[in-house]
Amino acid sequence: MGRQDFWNDSENARKVSKQAAELRNELSIWEGFLSEIKDLEEVVVLAQSERDDSLHYEVTKKVEILDRKFERLEFATLFSGVYDQRPAIVSIHAGSGGTEAQDWTEMLFRMYLRFAERHDWTVTILSESRAEDVGIKSITMRIEGRYAYGYLKSEAGVHRLVRISPFDAEKMRHTTFALVEVIPELDEVEEIEIDPKDLRIDTYMAGGKGGQSVNTTYSAVRIVHLPTNISVACQNERSQLQNKETAMKILKSKLLQLQVQEQEKEKKELRGEYQSAEWGNQIRSYVLHPYKMVKDHRTEYETSDTTSVLDGELEPFMEAYLRKQLTDSDRFSKANKE
Repeated sequence: MGRQDFWNDSENARKVSKQAAELRNELSIWEGFLSEIKDLEEVVVLAQSERDDSLHYEVTKKVEILDRKFERLEFATLFSGVYDQRPAIVSIHAGSGGTEAQDWTEMLFRMYLRFAERHDWTVTILSESRAEDVGIKSITMRIEGRYAYGYLKSEAGVHRLVRISPFDAEKMRHTTFALVEVIPELDEVEEIEIDPKDLRIDTYMAGGKGGQSVNTTYSAVRIVHLPTNISVACQNERSQLQNKETAMKILKSKLLQLQVQEQEKEKKELRGEYQSAEWGNQIRSYVLHPYKMVKDHRTEYETSDTTSVLDGELEPFMEAYLRKQLTDSDRFSKANKE
């Protein structure tokens, strides 16, 4: 940031400045924690010299508080993945169920929006297909922030909702699903080469909020990779060229993730643990009736505070997932050594 030409590239300067601010904030939190430990040490010395029961009780309470704080701070050390610091591209797709499924997709979109707001992250909607009446059919967004992909990679999979449908006149209980896809956004993916002949590129008028010819020109771009049938779209930029560049970046990221998944599938099949991420293999259930419970089926972590979860309080689920991944990895390494 001290270089004279730093602000010549305003977009890169903005990203680096934000990263620096996040690092300063993280450092100040750790410094505050260490300061509290020093204060505790002074109280411990005093308690030992005076043999005061009230001081011993104070020490015990402070240790409990610091222990909980340390667990939250330790969370950051779980982000050891290659792409954990990258922005995340999150797509949500409604399952079968019409209005009910589309409303669930919008609820999940709001949940991730609230989660991003809690972390002061930036959310950019890249493409959106709204339902005619209520909800969203599908939506893709870029979420930028410190460890955005590291946090959000745990959300990839099928999410199941059980509730009394507000759209059912008979007030029957409904079960509906939505698929969440999460990939890291990569600047350049040198390992992935795409033959132009393998692409079908369509242009269309952008939907959503208009203004400045956004909805009156064919600026939106959809790219289909024919060999894999992977489709990506971008419509948030005013320029068709910018939308095409963003869509290509997402496509390369998806193809790299597909490559990684195939390698992981082979490893897990050898270990006898592989399970495909299809409808029915839901990662998490959100039950709002007849009782309230959100349960992650991979880690068994659950809570009855459904309101907070749907309001973006997802850290406990993410931490449980990351810790389980770390434990499974250690167990696998140990088994290999044996």
